[in-house]
Amino acid sequence: MNALSLDPAQPRRDFLKKLAAAGAAALLTPGARLRAEAVVQPKATADACIILWMGGGMAAPETFDPKRYQPYEKGAPMGNVLSTFPAIDTNVDGIRICQGLEHIAQVMDRATLIRSCVQPDLGSILHSRHQYHWHTGYVPPQTVAAPHIGAWMAKVLGPRNPVMPAFINIGQHLEGHGESEELKAFTTAGFFGSEYGPMNLPVPEEAAQSVRPPRGMDAGRFENRSALFKKLLDQHPQRGAVSDFQRESMLRSLENAHRLLSSKERAAFDLSLESPEVRESYTAGKFGQGCLLARRLVENGARFVEVTTEYVPFLHWDTHANGHETVERLHQEIDRPIAQLVRDLEARGLLDRTLIVLASEFSRDAMIEGVPNSTATDQAGVAGDRLESPQHYGLHRHFTGGTNVVMFGGGMKRGHLYGETAAERPLVAIKNPVSISDLHATIFTAMGISPRTAFDIEGRPFYATLDGKGEAVRDLFA
Repeated sequence: MNALSLDPAQPRRDFLKKLAAAGAAALLTPGARLRAEAVVQPKATADACIILWMGGGMAAPETFDPKRYQPYEKGAPMGNVLSTFPAIDTNVDGIRICQGLEHIAQVMDRATLIRSCVQPDLGSILHSRHQYHWHTGYVPPQTVAAPHIGAWMAKVLGPRNPVMPAFINIGQHLEGHGESEELKAFTTAGFFGSEYGPMNLPVPEEAAQSVRPPRGMDAGRFENRSALFKKLLDQHPQRGAVSDFQRESMLRSLENAHRLLSSKERAAFDLSLESPEVRESYTAGKFGQGCLLARRLVENGARFVEVTTEYVPFLHWDTHANGHETVERLHQEIDRPIAQLVRDLEARGLLDRTLIVLASEFSRDAMIEGVPNSTATDQAGVAGDRLESPQHYGLHRHFTGGTNVVMFGGGMKRGHLYGETAAERPLVAIKNPVSISDLHATIFTAMGISPRTAFDIEGRPFYATLDGKGEAVRDLFA
């Protein structure tokens, strides 16, 4: 059996060119104005939202939707591989998940598990396209820069605590690998302006440094430099190339940052203030420490936090080779931190009003790319139909027909299972399919934002969900 391989990179290069064009157009976009139409905002069941992002394509049959278990056996037909981990019981009758997630299994009585999320055929199963779609609700490229779901919350709801950033992104480096530009394309506030964009904290243990003046700069010098920046922004010779909206948004971003650096809440960013025992309970890994940081930030008034296992091509959940071995390691990285985050928020009385959403851009399958009969461009291929090496034991192909989402707190039902996928390949959703638009509508509704909320951009409405048609899945709410 030959090694797995990517198709030629031309679709990615074309996509980047289109994104760049859309980004240039976005620079000319005037300030967004709330559309003047009667939209009844729902009563919020959550005040804060934490997205736990499994970047790279978390395989549902290897995590929260176990199927028939196939142990590794050299020469076994590849078509026999549905799950490479056996199922284990959880503390909810009738809900089983995969071996390796024993800690999460003991908090499933606080969870709603959706097994029937589906993604559309976007013409090409690029991570970049599906991650953009999941985070914004829109398929790239757009004529304007679509805001991240966290930016919608920052713009419509505002901060819970005036000194805390409303939108914080933990664990993702936006430079230094093959799809940096794609990640930066959706990790923004888009046409809302920079003040609603994310505070990026790629290394949780270094978050405290982000809320201190640069090393060697005392408070007075920092104040002077901030004042000088404001002056330069106002007097720049190319000021006319920057709209009043953009300039005011940048100034407000600076003022928000200055206010945080002068506040007591900046201590929330300092993980060294936690005891060694607490830090160890979240594990020493970056994702685990990111979950601990998210808990501290929500405790201190953050509105929206995303914690990612970090998307890097061919690493982590992007399991194009050594799939079983890699997922076994990832189980260890996410299992304890997620369970501990749920327990800690619950112990602090915060889980009921904090919506935790664990998700990924799509699932994986050993044989099928996309869904059966998909016209999407293949991104992974296998030469041969039998297992010849442990390297090929796992789920390597991108599958969009049935994906898991796990939700804790925030007004969702507890110990609830929603939707179903087929027991045998193709593992497509066969009961209660949930689209990205309807998933977003559910999240927005929980946070008190109507899925039909819209802003006028270039004389036309831009909705929180695509064309304002997203419908919250009411059966998920308690």
